[in-house]
Amino acid sequence: MNDVDALRERYRRLLARLEANEDEFRRLGRSVWRVQEEERRRLARELHDGVGQNLTALKHRLSLLGAELTPAQAALRARVDEAVALCAQTLEDTRQLSRLLRPPILDDLGLEAALRWLARSVGEAGALPVELSLPPLEPPGDEVGTLLFRIAQEALTNVLKHSGARRASLSLRERGGCLELRIEDDGRGCDPGRAAGAGGSGLAGMRERVRLYGGRFEFRSRPGHGTLVRATVPGEAPAPPA
Repeated sequence: MNDVDALRERYRRLLARLEANEDEFRRLGRSVWRVQEEERRRLARELHDGVGQNLTALKHRLSLLGAELTPAQAALRARVDEAVALCAQTLEDTRQLSRLLRPPILDDLGLEAALRWLARSVGEAGALPVELSLPPLEPPGDEVGTLLFRIAQEALTNVLKHSGARRASLSLRERGGCLELRIEDDGRGCDPGRAAGAGGSGLAGMRERVRLYGGRFEFRSRPGHGTLVRATVPGEAPAPPA
């Protein structure tokens, strides 16, 4: 083997090692993300089934206590009513936090239903109409479904918080064996470079999660011309090593 052939062989081995390291990095990243989502699921369930049920029972007992008070105890009745109202508000806050951590509809009914719920929730929270385009598709695997939901959740939250948009759109379609999620708005837009460096935008996190699953992430925007977020990923997560 001459020197050129030896260099080629060394280059081939180095390239193979780099590719193997990249694959291992992505595998570990997906494992970390799965653990995070499982923890979100557990916390959401505990909030709903534990704290939520205790608050419901407390609210009921306070209501019964208030009903037993006489008209002469009006001042005390007012204080009990205030406690019931505070309990009801805390219960609603707990349920909302549980849904944000991990909406049950994502596990129970799948990605399409979860995206419809998300669009409706965002629209109600900010008076922002979200146009949906969700043609019938083969349901993706659990991990990919969760990934696409989180991308849509982060992107629509950014629209609500930062864009000043009057309307937004969300679409999901199959394209070339992959799923393409697309979120657009007609807001004030931004400088993509500055947005990528902003800690609160979540762009880096979205881009990295999509990359972990072998997908492509696109962010396009310019001042005064709205924003586009597009994520394209395979319909199934890469299989774990045997």
